[in-house]
Amino acid sequence: MNRNRWIMVALVLLIGAALYGNSGKGLLSFLKANDKSETTLNQTSESLIANAAQGAPKPGTLSPEFSIVGLDGKTYQVGGKRDKPLLINFWASWCDPCKEEAPDLVALANKYSDQLDVYAVNVTMYDKLDNVKKFVEQYGYTFPVLLDEKEEVFRKYNGAAFPTNVLVDKDGVIQDLIIGVLPADELEAKLKKLLD
Repeated sequence: MNRNRWIMVALVLLIGAALYGNSGKGLLSFLKANDKSETTLNQTSESLIANAAQGAPKPGTLSPEFSIVGLDGKTYQVGGKRDKPLLINFWASWCDPCKEEAPDLVALANKYSDQLDVYAVNVTMYDKLDNVKKFVEQYGYTFPVLLDEKEEVFRKYNGAAFPTNVLVDKDGVIQDLIIGVLPADELEAKLKKLLD
């Protein structure tokens, strides 16, 4: 629970930086710090957050490339043109919203299996392999489960919270970035748009 709180704090700060980063006033300008050290700290934090937000993949940009081993021992690659559009789901077994989303992902993956690839990227650096295996078995994942053991892939996508879903078209271009859980019908509507 404590992890989720810090993840949400980071997410709010990143969104704030993205919204206010170009205003010239800065994210924390509403705080009128009287102490020079507080002002310096605010400016440093602000610039770090803004830099992180600028490096984040966005809809309309190419999906970062990666090659990673799955729970099945096979190597999966992302980057460039594909036979099918792709849903990349970043998750962890301890994440309650991931548990909430899991049955919907399985149902949608099965429904659109001939038109869509689904890769469930477990950020194993924050998880335990035994718990990952139990989660996959409990929720009946039929799609590849990839193991991001050093958080390298999650960082490439500037991940801030679990779950995060990235929708990538056949040309390797990100069409949507979803942080958190959507109701199944809303996620399906986004998938249908991706498949059109």
